[in-house]
Amino acid sequence: MQENLRVRVGRRVQVVLMHQDDSEEPLTLDIVADGAADFEQGLLGEGTPLAKALAGRRGGEIVDYRVGDLRQVRVLTVTRSPADLDLSSAARRQEIIDKAVSESDRTNALNFASSFSSKWGGYEPEGIEVWEQGE
Repeated sequence: MQENLRVRVGRRVQVVLMHQDDSEEPLTLDIVADGAADFEQGLLGEGTPLAKALAGRRGGEIVDYRVGDLRQVRVLTVTRSPADLDLSSAARRQEIIDKAVSESDRTNALNFASSFSSKWGGYEPEGIEVWEQGE
């Protein structure tokens, strides 16, 4: 017997995005907490406009959704998300941010070292070349 589930966090939703030019785009998305969102992986954050528009809907419903060239979203099915769903997107994003901050700090230190001089002399950027986060 098929459950008649509503769209909410922890649900897998199969939808069809209906565009103004009458084209249709099928999508399968898992509704997740915003911190775990990763649209490229099919993880739609609960706070996004699309998730908010779908919240509480059931399979078979059509939702008006006018964003860009979209006009409606048809909900095909709503099922439980798999238990083994990879929700490590937040950790991956944090790793990328930490790496970017470290690289930015390194660049700033190099720029400072290569441009600073005083009556006692300047800084030599050679020691900065082997930049390690936290040193």
